[in-house]
Amino acid sequence: MAQQSRLSRCYDISDLRLEAKKRLPRPIFNYLDGGADDEWTLNRNSAAFGEYQLVPNCLVDVSNVDTSTTLFGQKLEWPVAMAPTGMSRLFHHTGEESVARSAAKAGTLYSLSALSTRSIEDVAGYSDGPKCFQLYVMKDRGLLEEFIDRARAANYAALMLTVDVPVPGNRQRDLVNGMTLPPRIGLRTVLDAAMHPAWSLNYLFRPKHELANVSHKIEEGSKEVSSVIQYLTNQIDRKLDWDDAAWMIDRWQGPFAIKGIQCVEDAKRAAEVGASSVIISNHGGRQLDFVPATIDLVAEIADAVGDRVEVVMDGGIRRGTDVIKVLACGARACMIGRSYLYGLSAGGEAGVDRSLEILRSEVERDMALLGCTTVDQIGRSNLRRNGK
Repeated sequence: MAQQSRLSRCYDISDLRLEAKKRLPRPIFNYLDGGADDEWTLNRNSAAFGEYQLVPNCLVDVSNVDTSTTLFGQKLEWPVAMAPTGMSRLFHHTGEESVARSAAKAGTLYSLSALSTRSIEDVAGYSDGPKCFQLYVMKDRGLLEEFIDRARAANYAALMLTVDVPVPGNRQRDLVNGMTLPPRIGLRTVLDAAMHPAWSLNYLFRPKHELANVSHKIEEGSKEVSSVIQYLTNQIDRKLDWDDAAWMIDRWQGPFAIKGIQCVEDAKRAAEVGASSVIISNHGGRQLDFVPATIDLVAEIADAVGDRVEVVMDGGIRRGTDVIKVLACGARACMIGRSYLYGLSAGGEAGVDRSLEILRSEVERDMALLGCTTVDQIGRSNLRRNGK
């Protein structure tokens, strides 16, 4: 009851972020909240939405607002899907299980990260909602084939290839805070851990964290997350090229998204090799700093390839009006990461439910105020930039 009361007093995503900050040890919160280098792109992803103004249409019958859309061949009840986020149990001991269940209840799609702490098969059993599996290009092509085959056997609706991590970004907050994987509670962190007893007790006394999808590839006795992280870092193939993407698309033979697109030329190449969706993303500002905010790229990429592939945007979504602006620029849907992880950190499954409830109610209300009763009615005529 206390948790429900606390969550009910969270009225927007920023409130959930503050709750997450209270409940997570500092290194864990900053791992969730931080970005690369000077965090210019991290901050710009959200701030750029302030440069777009909405233009409503009046005297429209909005007694029935239909927020539904389709994405990756699946019907969604609203145009916001869950982006893949690695190691969700860092933020709450229920991790991927809670997020997958919340996504299904909210009528949207959940994307499982290759770096998840629950397996492809386990997550498939948590809900009957639509799911996508995200992967990277590995040097071990046998592992990639295994991932694709396991996702197919577990009835995942789509695959998503993340292409913006040839090397890890410079996440300076993690260096400053001494963030390690797995987190270590030592002299430096013992006071912080004591100030966050719920998180600390769950971390210490529940099953150890492991990256469930690749732990079988690590030598027995060395399945600590740190060992698997090193394994995956070594496995990421810096020679990734478009032929690799085409090979995966051909092997999958289903809806396939390429995530990390940041220019028109790459969006066109993605369409040419057979991707069905492109996801405009800069990894939440966690990779290369000083790249454009993703909202600033949507219109030009949608104009270039929107007739051939689904255009999706990821990055900085904190309000229903952000979602509306992305759709007005020409995207099919948005993806969120931190927005639901703040909820997960604040209250487990109930917190994720609250984050989605907040955003979904905002989207429906904002569509009514805009004078649009279906998502395909939202367009450029509803948008101005810098007062122009």
